[in-house]
Amino acid sequence: MKREKAHAKINLYLHITGRRDDGYHLLDSLAIFAASGDELTASAAPLHKSHPDDVTLEIDGPFADGLADCDDNLILRAARSVKRVRTSGLASGLLLTLTKNLPVASGIGGGSADAAAALRIMAAHWEVDEAQIPALARELGADVPVCLKQRPARMRGIGEDLSAVPAMPPFHLLLVNPGIAVSTPAIFTSWKADHGRFRQEVELPPAWPDLDALISFLNRTTNDLQDPARANYPVIDQVLTLTASLPGCRMARMSGSGATCFGIFAAAEEAAQAARQCRAKGWWAEAGPALT
Repeated sequence: MKREKAHAKINLYLHITGRRDDGYHLLDSLAIFAASGDELTASAAPLHKSHPDDVTLEIDGPFADGLADCDDNLILRAARSVKRVRTSGLASGLLLTLTKNLPVASGIGGGSADAAAALRIMAAHWEVDEAQIPALARELGADVPVCLKQRPARMRGIGEDLSAVPAMPPFHLLLVNPGIAVSTPAIFTSWKADHGRFRQEVELPPAWPDLDALISFLNRTTNDLQDPARANYPVIDQVLTLTASLPGCRMARMSGSGATCFGIFAAAEEAAQAARQCRAKGWWAEAGPALT
């Protein structure tokens, strides 16, 4: 059995810098990954002549109901794309099992991280040249490439243009989701109606020697989608207000188009205590180290 962790992707900042002719917005974002994530496993299964892909998907976990329709799941699309370029044949069918631990449609790249995990796990199973995998990732979605390596990176273009960032100091993340699914197109529409101003790309420093330096830098940035999301979903404002007030929280911000928000903490216990307080509100909350 093969197993891969699909870590949550967090946008520490997200600036909208332009718009392409096809309507896609151009971004500048600093992405990192949290310890929290989904889990994907692959195991041998009997071959079925009636099944054209020889790959089946089952979903369990606390957020499995949000992915009830498996027919066009991004994981299966990833498996099919790898199958096209495989160099070894199938000795058996494959059963993929996704344990869905992350909220669905929540601004932390869960679907993209799951697809990236599928690319990694299927490439190993089918002996695919690793050099082909990034191109497959770009075909699946703009967020999938950054989720392949699950390391801090700067995202530009529509998200697929990746570059390295300075080494980051260690810190802990609190992730909080109030249990709502947010429509990304609706948030972009609200941003355009209320703001609609494009930003210049951020100038990254040569280094962040400690957490104070990183927080100082992030305080000069923002998430352009946060205010529209707060206006459309007032509970996001409640999450951000509470998170910022919790002991030890150095910064509170929304990730992506929401609704998941994050808090940055220096100490593990402070982040863990903050998660307990958020769960007491009935919200989903997880705490753990940032994968820096």
